[in-house]
Amino acid sequence: MAKSENLYPPLNTLKPVGPDIWLADGPPVPFYGIKFPTRMTVVRVDGKLWVHSPIAIDEGLLDEMAALGPIGWLIAPNPIHYVSLNAWHKRFPGAAVLAAPGVKERARKFNVPVPPHEILTDDAPEGYANAIRQRVVKGHRFLHEVVFFHESSKTLILTDLIENFEAEKVGKVKAFLMRMAGILDPDGKAPADMRASFKSKKKARAVIREVIGWAPEKVILSHGRWYSENGTEELKRAFRWLRL
Repeated sequence: MAKSENLYPPLNTLKPVGPDIWLADGPPVPFYGIKFPTRMTVVRVDGKLWVHSPIAIDEGLLDEMAALGPIGWLIAPNPIHYVSLNAWHKRFPGAAVLAAPGVKERARKFNVPVPPHEILTDDAPEGYANAIRQRVVKGHRFLHEVVFFHESSKTLILTDLIENFEAEKVGKVKAFLMRMAGILDPDGKAPADMRASFKSKKKARAVIREVIGWAPEKVILSHGRWYSENGTEELKRAFRWLRL
């Protein structure tokens, strides 16, 4: 794998974030002509694993996860992050599958199989509600992202609402394009096209204000450098386009 395609080594291994929470960086996927790195988050809740935005299946990674506990939940957090969901469901048919509003429709449009699932709402299911809060960020035309907060580690888990690529990892040309899109570290945020296509910033603003009120200390992102500290301040900076 070329260096530019492996931005966050090592891939396919659990990296501790805090007590009972890990992330795993996966292989890149093509999107709009750019190979985007992938990242999933794993939280252990009452002995079972909650898996956010599953990456491509890797046997070594599955062995690491099996040592932590059985797979309890598979989460597709927005209508872009669902491609590997079906493969994980086939491997772990006993896991509950939950997906953001719009995942089923977008998957059908692109002829990508998705397993039967429950739709994520503002209320976390009873099985993990004691450990993880969730909210649907409303207002976009189709990209209804669900954000999650792991209370014991004070970690917020986002997907595409903030992207934050480092220039030294992507090269000059991509760095220039990413700066234009507003997703270059240290000022990563939602991509410009996403910001422009919100029908109601008022609805999004209400949710983000609530999320900031949770006072996250860490913020995990699916793409780019995530925030291991100063999470609340990073959120205020990244969402200033909502005029909080």
